[in-house]
Amino acid sequence: MSRRVVDLKAPSELMRVLEIEFDELGPSLVRGTIAADERHHQPWGVVHGGLYTTAIETFATTGAVEAVKDRGQLAVGVTNITDFLRPHRCGRLRVTATAIQQGRVQQLWQVDIHRPGDEKLVARGQVRLQNVDAPD
Repeated sequence: MSRRVVDLKAPSELMRVLEIEFDELGPSLVRGTIAADERHHQPWGVVHGGLYTTAIETFATTGAVEAVKDRGQLAVGVTNITDFLRPHRCGRLRVTATAIQQGRVQQLWQVDIHRPGDEKLVARGQVRLQNVDAPD
């Protein structure tokens, strides 16, 4: 039985729109950046929380898939809990996803998003993922 190979560095349309870039991509740690500017603003002039939630889901899932791909599996999100800590207006954000627990059936990842310049935490999240067989 052959499995479809997924290139995690090849961006989807969503990843292109948000300019997601991976600097480090491994089974327990993923680092990179995401664009955050006026294109991503709420009507009130700050970056929309959906950008943070999307970054958290993307970075956690990418690492989780790296952890199980050799077993012929994918990881799919079950929950995404995102805390918005401070507003941000403009500048690429630094994203770090770290595996907290990686089991046979589920994984738990924590993701921190820092703003440029002062490196303050803008948002943080936790994603639980289910390991499932990859489609043929």
